[in-house]
Amino acid sequence: MRMAYFVDEFPPFFRGGLGTYAMEITRQYVSQENTVTVFSHNNGDDPTRDQWEGVEVHRPLLTDISPVLPILNPCDIQKWDVKGQEFYQQTLLYNFLSASKLVNELVRMEKRTFDILVAHDWLAAIAGIVAKRNLNRPLVFHFHSTEEGRTSNGSFTVKQIENLAAETADLIVTVSYAMRDELVRLGYRENKIRVVYNGVDPRKYDPARFSQKEIRAFRDQIGVGTAPMIFFIGRLTWVKGIDMLAMAMPLILREIPEAKLVILGKGEMEPLLSHIVKAHGLENHVILNFSYVGEEERIRYYAACDVAVFPSKYEPFGIVCTEAMSMAKPVVVGARGTSGLREQVEISGNYPTGYHINPFDPGDIAKFTVKLLADPALRKTMGKNARDRVLEMFSWEVAARNTLRVYEEAIELSHGDAKEAPGRLS
Repeated sequence: MRMAYFVDEFPPFFRGGLGTYAMEITRQYVSQENTVTVFSHNNGDDPTRDQWEGVEVHRPLLTDISPVLPILNPCDIQKWDVKGQEFYQQTLLYNFLSASKLVNELVRMEKRTFDILVAHDWLAAIAGIVAKRNLNRPLVFHFHSTEEGRTSNGSFTVKQIENLAAETADLIVTVSYAMRDELVRLGYRENKIRVVYNGVDPRKYDPARFSQKEIRAFRDQIGVGTAPMIFFIGRLTWVKGIDMLAMAMPLILREIPEAKLVILGKGEMEPLLSHIVKAHGLENHVILNFSYVGEEERIRYYAACDVAVFPSKYEPFGIVCTEAMSMAKPVVVGARGTSGLREQVEISGNYPTGYHINPFDPGDIAKFTVKLLADPALRKTMGKNARDRVLEMFSWEVAARNTLRVYEEAIELSHGDAKEAPGRLS
């Protein structure tokens, strides 16, 4: 299968979990003998065309269009701050230039052919729509989240882009049944939607890679030592619930006085988290690392922790949870509203892997975190169950295989449409 793949994040550029997803799953597509041509964001000094582990990558160089942006901006975008408007203009340019490069350079000039077009979230939706219009190829649109869910209200323009992409696409892929239900509630056509879980590489995320000596040395390095370690990693935004976890720490410390919380990530909640730590006198118990670290270091944090807590208020999937589970760690996760975490984490039956909590309640977060910190045997059992569940359901190999089936279905649907409309390209 030859695919043109529009995704805003791709190595070396990462903004969040989407970059990890795109990196890992395209690697799997190539290993399963498919051809992948990615169109992604350029930071300004990235190569405009190169190869990354068998994936052909195009990153069109952007330019400053701010003088004409007021003419192009819808009314609601004009209310965004300066950085937001710069982000919007970059997104527009990335989409138009990527679609143009595919249509004019690769197809018309180089005479290349593609079986399918793939676009991820609103950030790459316009490129997919334009490419489909010009090339008449099947389009699959991936919803990793929605503007409605991320913001509770959000941009009318972004919602319009999502709606148009979903209507234009032959099929929609989303990351959990919770997310499918959200899309249906928002009016998207259920018969178009397919659910495929994200994944993790269980060979990289393998606790057996690290000796106890290495783990002890790393814990000393990050300032945890022998204390019980709670770990959070992710974007520091409201939807991730990190404020509620920080506010749960005084309650956790009543039961586990030596506990330490390590927070790793970047985002707009950095000042608030610093304030919570200072206001509650938690400086000796909360380690704030406001940075983005490489994958190998990230894996060491998982290996070092005792419990991973992700109290997201909105989380269509949550790759960090899958990573922690693959590292044989018990997990405490938010399970209200749209929560793919709820589908990952088993809380009953013979093989529980963690706990579901109300992410709006610091007391609930504290209660179940303490349960795990106080019981080493329970942590070990749930951690083993968690890794077994990943090996069964959440590897990138499984995710790629299931996604390719959807792409094949979209191609078959488009061939059926072509038979009904003889003048259409197939």
